[in-house]
Amino acid sequence: MTSRERIAALFNHGKLDRVPIGAMCIGFNTWNAGYAVSDTYEDPEKAFNGILWTTEQYGWDGIPQYPGHSVLGVPDFGGEVRLPKGEFEGTLILKSHPVVTEKDIEGLKLPDPRTAGRIPKAMAFAKLQAAHKLPVFYYSWSPFTMAGTITSMEQFCKWLIRKPELCKILMDMALEHICNGLQYWVDTFGVEQLFVWVAAPSESNQVISPKMMEKFALPYYVEYHRRLKALGVKRFGLHICGEQNQNLPCLAEASPWMHPSVLSFGHEVDIETAARYFPDDIIFGNIEPAAFQVGPPQRVYELCKAAIEKGKRTQGFILGPGCGLPPTAPAANVYAMTKAVHDFGWYE
Repeated sequence: MTSRERIAALFNHGKLDRVPIGAMCIGFNTWNAGYAVSDTYEDPEKAFNGILWTTEQYGWDGIPQYPGHSVLGVPDFGGEVRLPKGEFEGTLILKSHPVVTEKDIEGLKLPDPRTAGRIPKAMAFAKLQAAHKLPVFYYSWSPFTMAGTITSMEQFCKWLIRKPELCKILMDMALEHICNGLQYWVDTFGVEQLFVWVAAPSESNQVISPKMMEKFALPYYVEYHRRLKALGVKRFGLHICGEQNQNLPCLAEASPWMHPSVLSFGHEVDIETAARYFPDDIIFGNIEPAAFQVGPPQRVYELCKAAIEKGKRTQGFILGPGCGLPPTAPAANVYAMTKAVHDFGWYE
């Protein structure tokens, strides 16, 4: 099968020749292509070309890859970030939050979805995807996570307990900003090419309890998907980041997204567990990112073999990192994922 045929079959519950390989990486692409990791966020053309060459080199499949972080809380609402420097920084570095005190919330305004933060660069990246007839990616944090970046997560969690009305204001604004940005993408590209991807790291049980997840974060999932369905969006992915095992029951009960969607999990959530809770969706993951960074290749290979054996028993599965692939991961460690699929990933 070609990569496009393989992914089309995956979404249509058709027969695949082998397990698809997904990258879920940002900085590694540009680093691998000889650019600086900062080019991932600063130069859409270099970032896009890095993806094209790296995808072909490692035989990854056509899962849409998101650009450098685009629709976010800090830069969009007036906070400051800086580009990564050197080999040990792989993402945007926070300098200041838009909201520090309660009074700051009073002056907070919805950003312009066309010009705020890094959105113009994300749009330039999306236009390159469209020009190459690839799925056009719209990426954002979840409303809960975005609200927690508008202020600090520590402050946000204190307010969840003491002044939840402040958190609701921030989450309402985050949801509206995400949806305004999405409308900009829909107006520009239509919905047929669109692939919406949401990352939800702050909902992790390493940060909040499952009861808080259900009370505060889940309603925004439901409302967001009501709007996605009204727009006619057909492809969706959710990165359920970190330790979220205790959140799975309420997510599975609500299950507001269209099916099948791509649900991406970290190494903390077992593939068989994820598939049991979400039998109608495509499970993506879940190799520990640190293994790619420190290796050795044989360890990555064995982790991938175990994941493939579990994933092949699901309704739909994509092998990939459990979170972002480290930008400076050794090439042999990254290739171990490809080799494992070639050795063990074929369907009978």
